Amino acid sequence: MEKKEFKRYIVIAVLAVAVCFIVQNFAVFTKVISAALGALYPLALGAVMAYIINIIMKWYEEHYFPKKDTKFITASRRPVALVLSLLSVAAICALVLNIIVPEIINAVKLISLKLPPLFNDAKVFILKKLGEYPELQQQASDLLNEFDFKELDWASLTEKLSDFLKNGVFSFISSAVGFLGAIVSTTTNYVLAFIFAIYLLLRKPKLQNDLNRVQRAYFSETFNCKFAHICRTAHECFRNFFVGQFVEAIILGSLCFIGMRILKLPYAAMSGTLVGVTALIPIVGAFIGAGVSAFIIMTENPMQALIFIIFLIILQQFEGNIIYPKVVGDSIGLPGIWVLAAVTVGGGLFGIVGMLIGVPLAATIYKLSFDVLEAREKKLGIFVPAPVEKKPEKKIKKPRVKNPPKSAKK
Repeated sequence: MEKKEFKRYIVIAVLAVAVCFIVQNFAVFTKVISAALGALYPLALGAVMAYIINIIMKWYEEHYFPKKDTKFITASRRPVALVLSLLSVAAICALVLNIIVPEIINAVKLISLKLPPLFNDAKVFILKKLGEYPELQQQASDLLNEFDFKELDWASLTEKLSDFLKNGVFSFISSAVGFLGAIVSTTTNYVLAFIFAIYLLLRKPKLQNDLNRVQRAYFSETFNCKFAHICRTAHECFRNFFVGQFVEAIILGSLCFIGMRILKLPYAAMSGTLVGVTALIPIVGAFIGAGVSAFIIMTENPMQALIFIIFLIILQQFEGNIIYPKVVGDSIGLPGIWVLAAVTVGGGLFGIVGMLIGVPLAATIYKLSFDVLEAREKKLGIFVPAPVEKKPEKKIKKPRVKNPPKSAKK
């Protein structure tokens, strides 16, 4: 038996033993995997933050004294670009919150002012209707007469009430402790992720160089070329998606604001900003912002809320058929049917995060699949002509024959 075959059999045997062990201890294995994923969550979140911030930082790096290569400029280019990127993200978040939060507070105040009169009107209406139907009053009085308060076991009721209060207090305390623990855990994860993202961005050239060294030392040139092609394709799809989605959100939010100002609808700035922010979620995002905005507008005028819903449905059709395919669809090269499938599957598996990542991930798989298919066709010598759209045939107009001269008629 050759040495290569012996090693292959050893690897197969080890894999078989590992699979059997995992199947027999599946519960323990899932707990270990979940614990490992929980520990790696801040690092994964930091990597995602670093990737998104890097898109902005790269633009600043390209425009930070591009024609100068002095020692100071070269050394300060990345830190300055990182600081400017973080300030840009913070400014965008502050602007959005400054527009949305005050309007939501005003809407809540308006709701709190309108609810008591609505309750009073409902109470008057119910009493008036009961007065119109004396049968209901008689049934209510008979029911109260059958209920004798003297026969109640007050000691038993008091004991049950005290037990309920004790259990309620303990459950409230445990819920409060759990809630505070969740807040502390989430805050800690985000802080660690932010620190890790800054470290990745500052050490990006060194990390890339180390990764290239490991690839050259441990993997073949063919594998490295394929891996680099996959990374380039994924980077192009994700970058184009995030940039296109951001531009599309700005366009949609601006059109919503302008349209609401023309229609003289309230909360135009808040609704436009909210629709634009939620439009970062493909396909369904704008409808989420529209629902919240319509509810807030309804507190002031239900008819204006209806007008807003009709206007946004028309705007969404315009955006979905014209803006989105041109800004986002063409940039990632993914047909609309696969965009819808990616949003549906990603949202079902991972919620909002799945909706955001599902589209560029599907675009990456789509492009790589067609690259493999084209290479296979080229290897087999199959020629596939590119589809050519047929243009409508132009009707050839027959030349009109003028009246022949009199000599020709004779």
